[in-house]
Amino acid sequence: MKLLWAPWRMEYIKSAVEEQPGCIFCEFPKQNNDQANLILYRSKKSFVIMNKFPYNNGHIMVVPFAHIGNILDVDDETFMDIHQTIKKSIQVLNSTVNPHGFNIGMNLGRVAGAGIEDHVHYHIVPRWNGDTNYMPVLSNTKVVSEALNATCKTLSAGFKELFG
Repeated sequence: MKLLWAPWRMEYIKSAVEEQPGCIFCEFPKQNNDQANLILYRSKKSFVIMNKFPYNNGHIMVVPFAHIGNILDVDDETFMDIHQTIKKSIQVLNSTVNPHGFNIGMNLGRVAGAGIEDHVHYHIVPRWNGDTNYMPVLSNTKVVSEALNATCKTLSAGFKELFG
């Protein structure tokens, strides 16, 4: 049997057991430490943040600043801002990591897979031809081929270049 070392996953495993106080989507933007918190871009009503435990390289999320747990409670101005930010995110991903496609969506409720169910957010997962393999099926393992901080630097530079 071959071993696949992924020591950074231990942080995820431990965090699944340890309840974190507060909402990271509310707390991180207030800290004004965007680099450490993996925040890539801020618009008027929403922000873009890297997924710390990505499904794929470049996995980002678009999140409203307002703490809203139900998509039906998002006002029209915030809804429009979120979707404009999704469009900008796709532009940045296209110009920096050149994916062949995207998965974009929300997980509403814990049963639907929401890790943070009290604060709505969209996931944007870049996809490439050939990026699928049998690792998730055979060993319940996903291979992410670039370090999170390296991807963060690339995407952050892309947002600055395209949107200031």
